[in-house]
Amino acid sequence: MLDKTFDPKAIEEKHYSKWESADAFACAPDGGKEGDKKPWTIMMPPPNVTGSLHMGHALNTTLQDILTRYNRMNGRDALWQPGLDHAGIATQAVVEKQLDAEGTSRHDMGREGFVNRVWNWKAESGGTIIGQMKRLGATPDWSRERFTMDEGLSRAVTKVFVQLHKEGLIYKDKRLVNWDPKLGTTISDIEVEQKEQKGQMWHIRYPIEGATAEYITIATTRPETMLGDTAIAVHPDDERYKDMIGKTVNVPIVNRLIPIIADEYADPEQGSGAVKITPAHDFNDFEVGKRHDLPMINVLDTKAKIAALEDIPTEYHGLDRYEARKRLVKELDEMDLLAQVETIKNSIPYGSRSDVVIEPYLTDQWYVDAETLAKPAIEAVESGKAKFVPDNWKNTYFEWMRNIQPWCISRQLWWGHQIPAWYDEDGAVYVAESEEEARAQAGPDVQLTRDPDVLDTWFSSALWPFSTLGWPDESAKDMVDRYYPGDVLITGFDIIFFWVARMMMMGLHFMDDVPFHTVYMHALVRDSSGQKMSKSKGNVMDPLTLIDKYGADAVRFTLTAMAAQGRDLRLAEERIEGYRNFATKLWNASRYCEMNECFAAADFDPASVTYTPNQWIIGEVMVAKTAIDDALAAYKFNEAANAIYQFTRGTFCDWYLEFTKPLLQEDSDHKAEIRSTTGWVLDQILILLNPFMPFITEELYEARAQEEKEGAERPLLLQTAWPNYDHLGVDEGATEKMTWLIRIISEIRSVRADMNVPAGAKVQLLVKDACDQTQEGFEAYDEILKRMGRLESIAMTGDVPAGSIQVIVDKTTLIMPVADIIDLDKERTRLAKEIDRLDAEIKKVDQNLANKKFVANAPEEVVEEQHSRKAEFLGTKEKLASALNQL
Repeated sequence: MLDKTFDPKAIEEKHYSKWESADAFACAPDGGKEGDKKPWTIMMPPPNVTGSLHMGHALNTTLQDILTRYNRMNGRDALWQPGLDHAGIATQAVVEKQLDAEGTSRHDMGREGFVNRVWNWKAESGGTIIGQMKRLGATPDWSRERFTMDEGLSRAVTKVFVQLHKEGLIYKDKRLVNWDPKLGTTISDIEVEQKEQKGQMWHIRYPIEGATAEYITIATTRPETMLGDTAIAVHPDDERYKDMIGKTVNVPIVNRLIPIIADEYADPEQGSGAVKITPAHDFNDFEVGKRHDLPMINVLDTKAKIAALEDIPTEYHGLDRYEARKRLVKELDEMDLLAQVETIKNSIPYGSRSDVVIEPYLTDQWYVDAETLAKPAIEAVESGKAKFVPDNWKNTYFEWMRNIQPWCISRQLWWGHQIPAWYDEDGAVYVAESEEEARAQAGPDVQLTRDPDVLDTWFSSALWPFSTLGWPDESAKDMVDRYYPGDVLITGFDIIFFWVARMMMMGLHFMDDVPFHTVYMHALVRDSSGQKMSKSKGNVMDPLTLIDKYGADAVRFTLTAMAAQGRDLRLAEERIEGYRNFATKLWNASRYCEMNECFAAADFDPASVTYTPNQWIIGEVMVAKTAIDDALAAYKFNEAANAIYQFTRGTFCDWYLEFTKPLLQEDSDHKAEIRSTTGWVLDQILILLNPFMPFITEELYEARAQEEKEGAERPLLLQTAWPNYDHLGVDEGATEKMTWLIRIISEIRSVRADMNVPAGAKVQLLVKDACDQTQEGFEAYDEILKRMGRLESIAMTGDVPAGSIQVIVDKTTLIMPVADIIDLDKERTRLAKEIDRLDAEIKKVDQNLANKKFVANAPEEVVEEQHSRKAEFLGTKEKLASALNQL
């Protein structure tokens, strides 16, 4: 017997353990028992080994799990490939923090000792997120879990690097990078966080060479970089400076003569229209410098201190960049070259791991020729080999791919894949898969030193769709052939460039095929007011806390029901509580079925039922199943969730069970058929709902099997086949009758609610202008109508008594005399007040929407909410106005 109340904590761990013990998540490379299962593949975006589950992970994991469970139940050989990313910078930072607390450093330990320490940390503390994903109910093939630093994936990384180098697609170059002075390494754009803050803009006068008291004024937020200026740029069409182009100016402090050049990068509308060009310390300036063949002077060292260059005064050598800034500004002011200091708000790049300001920095690094690799990846999406859902994301993909820059892949870290390159004493480089091969290239007596840098974490992640299958090992050929390419990738839009695009490039280059046919881009999970979640705002919602409070099923279903394509999720705890209540309703419905012995007889055939409500509910099961299938095929997760929710809560619980309840309490001719039909429908609900709410459905499915067969165990619901109703048909006649019945009851209930009729009061229903068929309907369902509409009686009439409310359904008029039940004057006053309140609310919304500044500056979701509120207010007002008019 089921417990009286549903307690998620009591069932979740139990069932997950059963699933794992049954090896229920494993793929079947041999095709399964029958050997003919068609493969279906989805690659888990590998979370950082340092990571913990956040709401974005929870959404991503839930959607992947739904598709995996659904395809598994549909007879596919489903491989959901799990794993972890070694997260170079993040992991090194965690371990270095531990060492700092111990009063030591990685440099004290040496490289080998430090890397061993990281491996030990990974063994003890890494991968916490895996256990957290299990709590959510995720079912990837954990037996195949990979790690981007494991031996097999490391072989793949080395092979790819060496091959791309041989093909001239990996090379070393001196370019600008994002440099983190605290970590002492280059970092990727995704590891740079822009922070808006108050700052200053210094307007500095540069003396024009050969002229007296003639200057050109530039503005900068980083005066210290003027020590590396190599030109002043003006727009070629700017009339103010046409005569100055070609002249030289003297850079204050360093007394370096630099040219005034014409370049369209200079914007005549911005400031003075003249800009200083510092190619070694600004990404835009770097491009200008290349166009004009300007010198590139790096005035900072790796710690962001002023370099000891010959033309920089010695008192600046070794100064921190901010201390140098203060001194420069003071000296410029004393020289009367500081024209103005302006207070501004500007965006400053910070390292997301170090929380220090990032410097554009000129340095030698390894690069991938991304432009060449991008061409087939662009063509693959253009031709439809791979598609984005929603489709608009392909435009973002194209925009980046068609303007792609060389990809900097080297990092000055110790944790990661060390670059397979060796240098001799003259600096010649030998790229090889092993030191032995490098020695073979260099010669036996040549002293070799390995490049100390490691590869960008995204480099190994780019190989994930095929390296995890065992490539390049010959023994893995069958696995690669079977599971590559994948069917779909589910990921967030923030890594479309860093990961999706790079997997496309690498997959096409090494496997000659796209890594996946569909890329589903899910949206952001925001708080209930549409704000991005962040610790600083204090609005972060922890999925594990929510699971503890409401259960994994409620969290999963909430995220799924809100996952509309292209729309951010606005998550409110009340919504999760609502879906927990839905789970409770399902639990109670199952208890009701259990108490009323509602189980499908062994020989039950849904096609053979004769009682109209039974014929109708079986057809509605088919409709719901089709809606789920269609929605999941189109990656409309919210529509799939809504289809099973509306059927379970509304159609089954609120209507069918209420229609048939009295017949189970008496010796009715339909009792046995209702029991079997109810039991069959509940079983179908548990199967159809299982991909979305796996824990409660598994518990109820197991409990029903034991009740039905006296302790016998069914196969796991997880391993049950998805229903096939091809042998059944929808009974249109039954559907028409029950739809009519539901409309009549709904109209009666709506009038009662609008008129504030007390719940316990029974109302007389008079029916006017009913045709013969409608009259038959009222006669056939007299008991149901009276019970569910709380009616005293139903009678046909030709008159409308005074003090009655009327509502028309099709051509029939429903009349409810309410004058003796409610105080009409009091009700008129109540309705009028409520309509006035709604008018005031509508006026407020209209004022907001008429405010151009509000519409222009408010987040899109806030404006959308205002439109939704207005529509809701108008709908309610129309309903109440109609009721008032009748009174």
